[in-house]
Amino acid sequence: MKLDFNVDEYIKKIKDGKNFFHTFINRDTLAAGVLVLQPGEKDTQKPHENDEVYFVLKGNGFLKIKEKDYPISKNKMYFVGKKIKHYFHGNSQELVVLYFFGGHDT
Repeated sequence: MKLDFNVDEYIKKIKDGKNFFHTFINRDTLAAGVLVLQPGEKDTQKPHENDEVYFVLKGNGFLKIKEKDYPISKNKMYFVGKKIKHYFHGNSQELVVLYFFGGHDT
């Protein structure tokens, strides 16, 4: 298994492709990846089967968890419990976020 990861490579892959995210670790006990949303791009994710943590590398906007909007800023981290509805929105700058699941990414 690969043990070192260049997040910039995955960000470029996202920008050159059609997905707005890329999972680069996907194991039974942990998944990790990066999400990139351009202004006006819609976050279409659905609730997950595992707890999740987001760490914002850059950007702005909001993370809606259940019915509450949480303002986004660089170096903030957010926890979302499993099966909880959530999505990013309202960013006027490119949003880049690392995500970590407490289990595999389905």
